[in-house]
Amino acid sequence: MATEETAGGARKATKSKLFEFLVHGVRPGMPSGARMPHQGAPMGPPGPPYGGSPAVRPGLPTPVMEPSRKRPAPSQQVQQQQQQQQQSVQSRSRNAKRRKMADKILPQRIRELVPESQAYMDLLAFERKLDQTIMRKRVDIQEALKRPMKQQKRKLRLYISNTFNPARPDADDSDGSIASWELRVEGKLLDDPGKQKKKFSSFFKSLVIELDKDLYGPDNHLVEWHRTPTTQETDGFQVKRPGDVSVRCTLLLMLDYQPPQFKLDPRLARLLGIHTQTRSCIIQALWQYVKTNKLQDSHDKEYINCDKYFQQIFDCPRLKFSEIPQRLTNLLLPPDPIVINHVISVDPNDQKKTACYDIDVEVEDPLKGQMSSFLLSTATSRRSPHSTTRSTRPSSPSTS
Repeated sequence: MATEETAGGARKATKSKLFEFLVHGVRPGMPSGARMPHQGAPMGPPGPPYGGSPAVRPGLPTPVMEPSRKRPAPSQQVQQQQQQQQQSVQSRSRNAKRRKMADKILPQRIRELVPESQAYMDLLAFERKLDQTIMRKRVDIQEALKRPMKQQKRKLRLYISNTFNPARPDADDSDGSIASWELRVEGKLLDDPGKQKKKFSSFFKSLVIELDKDLYGPDNHLVEWHRTPTTQETDGFQVKRPGDVSVRCTLLLMLDYQPPQFKLDPRLARLLGIHTQTRSCIIQALWQYVKTNKLQDSHDKEYINCDKYFQQIFDCPRLKFSEIPQRLTNLLLPPDPIVINHVISVDPNDQKKTACYDIDVEVEDPLKGQMSSFLLSTATSRRSPHSTTRSTRPSSPSTS
């Protein structure tokens, strides 16, 4: 009987402990007030505070984030976005070109239904061939324009005339009461094929009219015109002065050479047979003289052994050919002006007479302007949309 009571007490004690474990999480043998950790919570020491470095278990390597997974800096993000935008724009343009060509090509079904569509396909093939030809010609013309083109020699006819206005005693204004004359200097290019005629003043750098110094004094006997960056081109010049007697005058016209030309030193001019020429042509003539007379040093090709004429001109027995452009500076002079002597006549019988002079001038090849116009026109057509080609595409026939 006592044994049964003891066994019953043990079962009650076991049930009570099991109840405490299930309800309060108290394991048998734990002190009072202790609790089991929540199911699923990690065991072990507490982690570091927020912002601190994580604890590293001894023997394990320090974790390092891969560079590819790092967030880029703001500037790098902007650059990446710009590159992506450029790539997307380029891909869109390439796709647009493909779509344009694909839009022009007719499907096989339409070509079978519309027999006349073959003419449209032939037109597309001809258009592609024409575009290739134009592109090839554009490249050829661009390369040709990069090279200096030879100037063409033309004749510029100069017209010099004058009128005389005798004094009128009954004139109300002061200009009519005093005798005066007016001198005109005009000109034009003979056989000019260009549509846009060049102005007379565009051929000259300066014009000086020298009148009789005894009649008009030292302060009023010169009439000068000089080209400036803001010069307005004109077809002629007029000079008006008071006077009732014939006047001798001298016209000095300085041509505007393009590219600039120079007059050679008399010794160098006699040696090369050139009076006035561009700097590049003068250097080329010097090199031709060196080769003809075998003045180049046989051991050191960079040097020139001067003959007696070169020694007189360059004042040295030996020099480098690369030094010649610098030494030419003192041997090149401004070109001589064109000098014309003219008499301003006040004789009424000479009023209708006009003096004419022909001057040799160099003008730009008109082909250069045509080539530039071709490049401009083809560039404009290439930028324009292909609306005309699309409009010629035949519409699909109605199958209903």
